[in-house]
Amino acid sequence: MKLSLRTKYLLYMVAIHAALIFLIFIWLQENKPLFIVSEVLVLLSVLVAIQIYQAFGQPSQFISAGIEAIKDKDFTIKFVPTGNREVDGLIDVYNLMIDQLREERTKQMEQQFFLEKLIEASPIATLIFDFDRRISSANPKATVLLQRPADQLTGRYLSEIDHPLLNQLLEDDASETRTLKGTGIETYRVQRSHFMDRGFRRDFLLIEELTSEILESEKKAYSKVIRMMAHEVNNSIGAINSILNVTKAYMDSPDQEDVSHALQIAIERNDRLNLFMRRFADVVRLPIPHKKNTDLAEVMRNVSRLMQPQADGRKVHLRYDLPAHPVFVAVDVVQMEQVLVNIIKNAIEACVAGQTVEVLVTTEHLIVRDNGNPISPDLETNLFNPFFSTKPDGQGIGLTLTRDILLNHGFSFSLKTNPNGWTEFTILF
Repeated sequence: MKLSLRTKYLLYMVAIHAALIFLIFIWLQENKPLFIVSEVLVLLSVLVAIQIYQAFGQPSQFISAGIEAIKDKDFTIKFVPTGNREVDGLIDVYNLMIDQLREERTKQMEQQFFLEKLIEASPIATLIFDFDRRISSANPKATVLLQRPADQLTGRYLSEIDHPLLNQLLEDDASETRTLKGTGIETYRVQRSHFMDRGFRRDFLLIEELTSEILESEKKAYSKVIRMMAHEVNNSIGAINSILNVTKAYMDSPDQEDVSHALQIAIERNDRLNLFMRRFADVVRLPIPHKKNTDLAEVMRNVSRLMQPQADGRKVHLRYDLPAHPVFVAVDVVQMEQVLVNIIKNAIEACVAGQTVEVLVTTEHLIVRDNGNPISPDLETNLFNPFFSTKPDGQGIGLTLTRDILLNHGFSFSLKTNPNGWTEFTILF
C-alpha cells in the first residue's frame, strides 16, 4: 500500500517527537526544571509541526476544491489571497485560469446559441446527423419541406423516412451538390457535407428550394422568344391575309372557284397560325388573378358538363364526387375554369374506352384522378417544363399555363401516378 505524502510527513513527525520525548524522559527525569523546559520545547515543536503541516496542506486543499469545481463545470468559484506568498501565487494562477475558462465557455455558448438561432431561422432546410448518421436535429424549414414534425425525424436514418426527395439521396453518399426534382414542379439544390465534433465526423444536409428562381428564369427566356416569334409571324400574317383577301375578291367568279377555294384555305391556315401564336403569347401575358370567394363545387359541375361530351366520345366514364354544401375558395373563376378544363381533358385523353376519370372536391383539396396510361418516372419531373408534351401533336402549353395560374393563386399542386396505377392531379388550397 502506497502512503500519501501527508501520511509520510505525519508518521515522520510523530516518530521524531516520540523519540525526543523518550530521550528527555531517560536523560532528564531527575532534573525537574530542565525536564519541564524540554517538554515545553517539544510541545512548541509539535505546534510548529502542525502549522507547517497545515501550510503544506493548504495548496492541496485549494487544488482539490478547484478540481471539483472544474469537474462540476462551475467556473464562478474563485479564491481570495491568504497572505501566504506561495499559496497566493497558486491562487492567482487558478483565478486567471478560471477567468479564461469562463470567458471561453461564455463565448462558446453565445456562438452556439447564435448558430442554433441562425439554423432555426434559415430558409434552407437543414438536417444535422449524429455520429451514427441518424438525424439529431431538423430546423423548422425541414419539417415543413418533409411534412413531418421534428419528433418524427430525430433519431431516424434517412432510409426510415419515406419521402420522394430523400429517397433520391439514398443511393449516393458522396459529399456533393446535386439538383433534384420533386413530384410536382419543385426543384431543389441538395448539399451534403460534414464537420468535426470532438474529433469525429458528423454529416449535415442542406436542401434549398430553387423553384421560384428557375420558373422566373424560364419565363424570362421563353417570353423573349415568344414575343420575337409573335412579332414576326403577326406582321407577316397581317400583310399576307390582306393580299389574299384582295386577290380572293377578284377570284370569286365561278370559273375561278378552285383558285378562290385555295385562297380561302390559305387565309384559314394563317388565322390558325395566328391563333397558335396568341396561345403562346397568353402564357407570358397571363394577367394577375382577380380572386373572389367562389363555390368551387359549382364551378366543377359546370366544367364537368362541358367535358362530358368529350368523355362520351371516347367512351370514358366521367365521375365526380362533389359535396352537397358549397366549398368557397378565393379564385379567379375564368382562370380556374381553364385549369380544370386542361386537367380533365388530359385525364380523358390518357384513358381508353371503359376507363374512368374521377373528380373529388373537398374544403382542403381538389383531385382529378384516372386509371389510364400511367406517367413514367422519367417523364414525371418534366411535365411542367415549358413546351414539353408527351403527345405527338402537343404544344406543351396546357400544363405550363396551368402551372402559372396555380402558382399565381398560391396553390400547391402535384401530378403523379400512384403505386395503385391511378394518376392524380392534386391541388391544395
